[in-house]
Amino acid sequence: MLSRLKSSLLTWPGRHGWASCVLIAGPAAVFIAIVALTGGFLHWQPESSKLWRLPMILVIPAFSEELVFRGLVPKQGESRHPWLWIAASIISFTAWHAVEAVTYLPGAQLFLQPAFLICAATLGLGCAVLRYRTGSLWPAVAFHGLVVWLWQGLLGGPGIAELLRG
Repeated sequence: MLSRLKSSLLTWPGRHGWASCVLIAGPAAVFIAIVALTGGFLHWQPESSKLWRLPMILVIPAFSEELVFRGLVPKQGESRHPWLWIAASIISFTAWHAVEAVTYLPGAQLFLQPAFLICAATLGLGCAVLRYRTGSLWPAVAFHGLVVWLWQGLLGGPGIAELLRG
């Protein structure tokens, strides 16, 4: 297991790997946007004070959550049952957001709404497939970070300060 985690951190996708990431992340991002718009928690609200947060977002939540939830997902050819690993990562990632809302993020009641949980599951699926297809954790970190950064900086999503306040 530790070798799989280490490999996910030390593998960098080649040009073909990054190109396949666009084909995976693009449709996932579109689906997330549609669900978020219909769920009422996505609206154009650029906030320049949040746009500088990209480096922080790439660490928390993107890197930390991807390490925990996708670090053990096998790469292509490494397991006879990769979809079980992918399903487990999606379920645990989605459930984690609900746990956050009922434990230590009092301002995260949005995380309990079905539309948000569908978006979280879709993000989890996209990130898990990126990890599986490329063998690397880095495309998943980039996709996760970009989604959160756009949501917080341009599309009205709450930052950590808002989530910590009740």
